[in-house]
Amino acid sequence: MLRVALTGGAASGKSAVAAVLEGMGALVSRSDEVGRAMMQPGEAVFDAIAAQFGRSVVREDGTLNRRELARLAFLGGRVGELNAIVHPAVIAAQSKWLEEMGREHPHSVAVVESALVLETPYGASASMPWRSRFDQIVLVTAPEDVRLERYVRRVLASDGQADAEAVRADALCMFGLQMPEDAKRAFADEVLENDGTMDDLRRQAEVLYARLLARSGRRAGREV
Repeated sequence: MLRVALTGGAASGKSAVAAVLEGMGALVSRSDEVGRAMMQPGEAVFDAIAAQFGRSVVREDGTLNRRELARLAFLGGRVGELNAIVHPAVIAAQSKWLEEMGREHPHSVAVVESALVLETPYGASASMPWRSRFDQIVLVTAPEDVRLERYVRRVLASDGQADAEAVRADALCMFGLQMPEDAKRAFADEVLENDGTMDDLRRQAEVLYARLLARSGRRAGREV
C-alpha cells in the first residue's frame, strides 16, 4: 500500500483533490473530520481542550464553541497549546487507520488529507516526522490572494452573519502561522497548482492518481 499525505494551506483546494482521488478508488482519511469527531463531548480530546482553555470554549448545550476556540488559539497566540492536544491524538488514529488499510487493501493508495503534515512536530521522527509516516507528499498550492478570497467566500457562505473584513483578518493571521507555500514545495514529491478552474485541478488529480496507483503496485511488488 502506498501511504500518501495530501497537504496544502487553507483554501488551497486539497479537499477537492481528495474527493477526486476518492472517487477514483483511493482510500481517504480527512484530518479535519477525525479531529472534529474527537472534539465531541465525552471524548478525551474535548475534555483536555476544556481543561486547557476554560469553560468559555464550551457552549451552554455542552458542545465545543469552535469559533471561540479558534479566536483564543490563533489570535491569542495559543495555537501550540491546541495542537499539542489534538495532533498526537489525530496522528495516532490515522496511523492505526493506515495499518488497518494496509492489511485489508495491500495494493491500494491510502491518502491522509491534512493542512499541517509538514508543520506538526508530532510523529515517529523528531526531525522529519512525515517521512516515517508517508511514502509520498502531495502539495496542493495556490497564490495567497486566491486562497484568501476562497476562504472568505467559504466562511461567508456558511455563516451569513459573519463580517467579511473580520474573516479576512482572521484568515491572514492563520496563513501567517502556516509554513509558506514555497517552503512546502521543497518537501513535496508532487505539486498540484490550483490557480485555474476546477476542471484544471480535476485533470491534475486524475493524472496524479494514475501515477500513485502505479507506485503502489511497484511498492507491493517489492514487499512480496
